[in-house]
Amino acid sequence: PVDGQLVVTRTRDGGNTFETLRSGLPQSHCYDIVFRHGLDVDATGDLLAMGSSTGGLWISENGGDDWQCLSNQLPQIYAVRFSRRA
Repeated sequence: PVDGQLVVTRTRDGGNTFETLRSGLPQSHCYDIVFRHGLDVDATGDLLAMGSSTGGLWISENGGDDWQCLSNQLPQIYAVRFSRRA
C-alpha cells in the first residue's frame, strides 16, 4: 500500500479509467496486501468482500463505495468467495 493506505481501484469502462475507493479502509499505518483471489464480487456487483495478508476482512454492500471491517485479527487470507446458489 502506498503511504500506508489501503485503497481499492474500480473501473467501469474496461480499464480505460479507474476510481480510487477508500471510505472505511485504513488510511494510516496499513501494510495489508490483498492477493489476486482475496477479493470477490457477488452476481449483482453490489456486494464485495476482501481479505488481506495480515488477516483483515472487509465487506462493501454498495459496489465498493464504502467498506466495513469485519475483522482484523484473522490468519492470513489467501482467498475470499461468496457461496454460489444454483
